Amino acid sequence: MYLSWIIPSYNEERRIEKTLHEVDAYLRSKNFSEGYEIIVANSASRDKTAEIVEGLIIEIPRLRLLNLENKGKGWAVKKGMLDAKGDIRLFSDADNSTAPNYFDAMLPFFEKGYDIVISSRNSKDVVGASRDIKEPWYREIMGRMGNMVIQIFGVWGIQDTQNGFKAMTAKAAKDIFSRALMYDFSFDIEMLALAKKMGYKIAIIPIQWKFDPDSKVTLKDYIQVFLDVFRIRWNFITNKYEL
Repeated sequence: MYLSWIIPSYNEERRIEKTLHEVDAYLRSKNFSEGYEIIVANSASRDKTAEIVEGLIIEIPRLRLLNLENKGKGWAVKKGMLDAKGDIRLFSDADNSTAPNYFDAMLPFFEKGYDIVISSRNSKDVVGASRDIKEPWYREIMGRMGNMVIQIFGVWGIQDTQNGFKAMTAKAAKDIFSRALMYDFSFDIEMLALAKKMGYKIAIIPIQWKFDPDSKVTLKDYIQVFLDVFRIRWNFITNKYEL
Protein backbone atom coordinates (compact mmCIF):
# COMPACT_ATOMS: atom_id res chain seq x y z
CA MET A 1 0.00 0.00 0.00
CA TYR A 2 1.15 3.50 -0.87
CA LEU A 3 -0.40 6.15 1.39
CA SER A 4 -0.97 9.83 0.63
CA TRP A 5 -1.46 12.10 3.66
CA ILE A 6 -2.92 15.51 2.75
CA ILE A 7 -2.83 18.49 5.13
CA PRO A 8 -4.80 21.55 3.99
CA SER A 9 -3.12 24.67 5.35
CA TYR A 10 -3.62 28.41 5.53
CA ASN A 11 -1.39 30.65 7.67
CA GLU A 12 -0.12 27.74 9.79
CA GLU A 13 3.41 28.97 10.51
CA ARG A 14 2.96 28.48 14.27
CA ARG A 15 2.13 24.79 14.16
CA ILE A 16 2.87 23.28 10.74
CA GLU A 17 6.42 22.17 11.63
CA LYS A 18 5.29 20.33 14.77
CA THR A 19 2.40 18.74 12.87
CA LEU A 20 4.61 17.53 10.02
CA HIS A 21 7.16 16.02 12.40
CA GLU A 22 4.39 14.16 14.23
CA VAL A 23 2.83 12.84 11.02
CA ASP A 24 6.18 11.83 9.53
CA ALA A 25 7.29 10.11 12.75
CA TYR A 26 4.07 8.10 12.76
CA LEU A 27 4.37 7.13 9.10
CA ARG A 28 8.04 6.14 9.46
CA SER A 29 7.11 3.86 12.36
CA LYS A 30 4.58 1.95 10.22
CA ASN A 31 7.01 0.83 7.50
CA PHE A 32 4.43 0.81 4.72
CA SER A 33 5.69 -1.63 2.09
CA GLU A 34 5.21 0.73 -0.85
CA GLY A 35 5.88 3.97 1.00
CA TYR A 36 4.00 7.19 1.59
CA GLU A 37 3.87 10.88 0.77
CA ILE A 38 2.84 13.90 2.81
CA ILE A 39 1.25 16.74 0.85
CA VAL A 40 0.78 20.19 2.35
CA ALA A 41 -1.98 21.84 0.29
CA ASN A 42 -1.12 25.47 0.96
CA SER A 43 -3.93 27.93 0.25
CA ALA A 44 -1.81 30.99 -0.60
CA SER A 45 -0.76 31.51 3.01
CA ARG A 46 0.33 35.06 3.77
CA ASP A 47 2.74 34.02 6.49
CA LYS A 48 5.79 31.72 6.41
CA THR A 49 3.89 28.43 6.03
CA ALA A 50 5.26 27.68 2.55
CA GLU A 51 8.79 28.70 3.53
CA ILE A 52 8.74 26.43 6.58
CA VAL A 53 7.45 23.46 4.57
CA GLU A 54 10.06 23.96 1.86
CA GLY A 55 12.76 24.06 4.54
CA LEU A 56 11.61 20.71 5.91
CA ILE A 57 11.78 18.80 2.62
CA ILE A 58 15.45 17.86 3.11
CA GLU A 59 14.62 16.51 6.57
CA ILE A 60 11.33 14.91 5.42
CA PRO A 61 12.09 13.77 1.85
CA ARG A 62 8.58 12.38 1.25
CA LEU A 63 7.06 15.80 1.91
CA ARG A 64 5.55 17.80 -0.97
CA LEU A 65 4.28 21.37 -1.06
CA LEU A 66 1.27 22.07 -3.25
CA ASN A 67 0.76 25.82 -3.63
CA LEU A 68 -2.83 26.80 -4.44
CA GLU A 69 -5.16 29.72 -4.74
CA ASN A 70 -7.01 30.48 -1.54
CA LYS A 71 -10.51 29.22 -2.35
CA GLY A 72 -11.18 27.50 0.98
CA LYS A 73 -10.35 24.33 2.89
CA GLY A 74 -12.53 22.21 0.63
CA TRP A 75 -10.65 23.43 -2.44
CA ALA A 76 -7.31 22.57 -0.82
CA VAL A 77 -8.51 19.06 0.08
CA LYS A 78 -9.94 18.53 -3.39
CA LYS A 79 -6.70 19.55 -5.13
CA GLY A 80 -4.61 17.51 -2.71
CA MET A 81 -6.75 14.41 -3.15
CA LEU A 82 -6.65 14.63 -6.95
CA ASP A 83 -2.90 15.37 -7.03
CA ALA A 84 -2.08 12.49 -4.66
CA LYS A 85 -0.59 9.20 -5.84
CA GLY A 86 -1.65 6.93 -2.98
CA ASP A 87 -3.76 3.78 -3.08
CA ILE A 88 -5.24 5.18 0.16
CA ARG A 89 -5.60 8.96 0.55
CA LEU A 90 -6.18 10.63 3.90
CA PHE A 91 -6.67 14.26 4.87
CA SER A 92 -6.15 15.65 8.36
CA ASP A 93 -6.17 19.06 9.99
CA ALA A 94 -3.03 21.15 10.39
CA ASP A 95 -3.40 21.17 14.19
CA ASN A 96 -3.42 17.35 14.55
CA SER A 97 -6.54 17.64 16.74
CA THR A 98 -7.03 14.01 15.73
CA ALA A 99 -3.78 12.18 16.49
CA PRO A 100 -2.06 10.53 13.48
CA ASN A 101 -2.04 7.09 15.11
CA TYR A 102 -5.82 6.85 14.71
CA PHE A 103 -5.03 5.68 11.20
CA ASP A 104 -4.16 2.33 12.82
CA ALA A 105 -7.88 1.82 13.48
CA MET A 106 -8.75 2.65 9.88
CA LEU A 107 -6.50 0.10 8.22
CA PRO A 108 -8.51 -3.05 9.12
CA PHE A 109 -11.60 -1.59 7.44
CA PHE A 110 -9.77 -1.07 4.15
CA GLU A 111 -8.52 -4.65 4.42
CA LYS A 112 -12.18 -5.74 4.76
CA GLY A 113 -13.13 -3.93 1.57
CA TYR A 114 -14.47 -0.61 2.82
CA ASP A 115 -13.99 2.34 0.46
CA ILE A 116 -14.08 5.20 2.97
CA VAL A 117 -13.24 5.36 6.67
CA ILE A 118 -14.06 8.48 8.68
CA SER A 119 -13.52 9.43 12.31
CA SER A 120 -16.18 10.62 14.74
CA ARG A 121 -16.25 12.55 18.01
CA ASN A 122 -19.90 11.58 18.59
CA SER A 123 -20.75 8.45 20.57
CA LYS A 124 -24.02 8.16 18.61
CA ASP A 125 -21.91 7.22 15.59
CA VAL A 126 -19.67 4.69 17.31
CA VAL A 127 -18.92 3.55 20.86
CA GLY A 128 -15.85 5.23 22.36
CA ALA A 129 -16.05 8.53 20.48
CA SER A 130 -15.55 11.61 22.67
CA ARG A 131 -14.10 15.11 23.06
CA ASP A 132 -11.53 16.14 25.65
CA ILE A 133 -13.33 19.41 26.49
CA LYS A 134 -16.41 21.22 25.27
CA GLU A 135 -16.07 23.76 22.52
CA PRO A 136 -17.09 27.41 23.00
CA TRP A 137 -20.84 27.78 23.62
CA TYR A 138 -21.62 29.21 20.20
CA ARG A 139 -19.88 26.27 18.50
CA GLU A 140 -21.83 23.80 20.64
CA ILE A 141 -25.18 25.44 19.83
CA MET A 142 -24.47 25.97 16.13
CA GLY A 143 -23.10 22.45 15.88
CA ARG A 144 -26.33 20.95 17.23
CA MET A 145 -28.53 23.10 15.04
CA GLY A 146 -26.41 22.41 12.00
CA ASN A 147 -26.45 18.69 12.67
CA MET A 148 -30.25 18.63 12.54
CA VAL A 149 -30.18 20.29 9.12
CA ILE A 150 -27.39 18.00 7.89
CA GLN A 151 -29.31 14.90 9.01
CA ILE A 152 -32.46 15.98 7.21
CA PHE A 153 -31.08 17.50 4.02
CA GLY A 154 -27.48 16.31 3.76
CA VAL A 155 -26.22 13.00 5.15
CA TRP A 156 -28.65 10.86 7.10
CA GLY A 157 -27.14 8.46 9.62
CA ILE A 158 -23.79 10.15 10.32
CA GLN A 159 -23.76 12.47 13.34
CA ASP A 160 -20.23 13.85 12.98
CA THR A 161 -19.70 14.77 9.35
CA GLN A 162 -17.14 17.50 10.01
CA ASN A 163 -14.19 15.94 11.80
CA GLY A 164 -11.09 16.54 9.68
CA PHE A 165 -9.63 13.04 9.60
CA LYS A 166 -10.97 10.97 6.72
CA ALA A 167 -9.43 8.37 4.40
CA MET A 168 -10.53 6.68 1.20
CA THR A 169 -9.35 4.58 -1.69
CA ALA A 170 -7.89 6.23 -4.77
CA LYS A 171 -10.99 5.29 -6.78
CA ALA A 172 -13.35 6.88 -4.26
CA ALA A 173 -11.17 10.00 -4.02
CA LYS A 174 -11.17 10.48 -7.80
CA ASP A 175 -14.89 9.79 -8.20
CA ILE A 176 -15.92 12.10 -5.37
CA PHE A 177 -13.49 15.00 -5.60
CA SER A 178 -13.65 15.27 -9.39
CA ARG A 179 -17.34 16.15 -8.83
CA ALA A 180 -16.94 18.28 -5.70
CA LEU A 181 -18.34 21.81 -5.93
CA MET A 182 -18.19 22.98 -2.30
CA TYR A 183 -14.89 24.63 -1.45
CA ASP A 184 -15.43 25.81 2.12
CA PHE A 185 -16.14 23.92 5.35
CA SER A 186 -19.23 22.19 3.93
CA PHE A 187 -17.09 20.03 1.65
CA ASP A 188 -17.16 17.13 4.15
CA ILE A 189 -20.95 16.99 3.95
CA GLU A 190 -20.87 17.03 0.17
CA MET A 191 -18.18 14.34 0.13
CA LEU A 192 -20.22 11.98 2.31
CA ALA A 193 -23.46 12.71 0.45
CA LEU A 194 -21.75 11.87 -2.84
CA ALA A 195 -20.18 8.74 -1.34
CA LYS A 196 -23.56 7.46 -0.17
CA LYS A 197 -25.23 8.32 -3.47
CA MET A 198 -22.56 6.41 -5.40
CA GLY A 199 -22.80 3.40 -3.11
CA TYR A 200 -19.40 3.54 -1.48
CA LYS A 201 -19.02 1.49 1.69
CA ILE A 202 -18.32 3.76 4.69
CA ALA A 203 -16.91 2.81 8.11
CA ILE A 204 -16.56 5.00 11.21
CA ILE A 205 -13.87 4.84 13.89
CA PRO A 206 -14.13 6.51 17.32
CA ILE A 207 -11.61 9.15 18.31
CA GLN A 208 -10.95 11.35 21.33
CA TRP A 209 -10.79 14.80 19.84
CA LYS A 210 -8.68 17.65 21.21
CA PHE A 211 -10.17 21.13 20.89
CA ASP A 212 -7.63 23.67 19.68
CA PRO A 213 -8.37 27.21 20.96
CA ASP A 214 -6.58 28.54 17.86
CA SER A 215 -9.19 26.94 15.59
CA LYS A 216 -10.01 29.09 12.56
CA VAL A 217 -13.68 28.03 12.44
CA THR A 218 -15.89 31.05 13.18
CA LEU A 219 -19.60 31.68 13.77
CA LYS A 220 -19.81 32.92 10.19
CA ASP A 221 -18.43 29.58 8.97
CA TYR A 222 -21.17 27.69 10.84
CA ILE A 223 -23.85 29.83 9.23
CA GLN A 224 -22.29 29.29 5.81
CA VAL A 225 -22.26 25.52 6.30
CA PHE A 226 -25.93 25.71 7.30
CA LEU A 227 -26.75 27.46 4.01
CA ASP A 228 -24.47 25.22 1.96
CA VAL A 229 -26.40 22.11 2.97
CA PHE A 230 -29.33 23.41 0.93
CA ARG A 231 -27.00 24.18 -1.99
CA ILE A 232 -25.75 20.59 -1.90
CA ARG A 233 -29.32 19.28 -1.91
CA TRP A 234 -30.14 21.54 -4.86
CA ASN A 235 -27.05 20.29 -6.70
CA PHE A 236 -28.37 16.74 -6.39
CA ILE A 237 -31.86 17.74 -7.52
CA THR A 238 -30.50 19.53 -10.60
CA ASN A 239 -27.86 16.81 -11.27
CA LYS A 240 -24.93 19.22 -11.02
CA TYR A 241 -22.81 16.21 -9.97
CA GLU A 242 -23.61 14.35 -13.18
CA LEU A 243 -24.29 11.07 -11.43
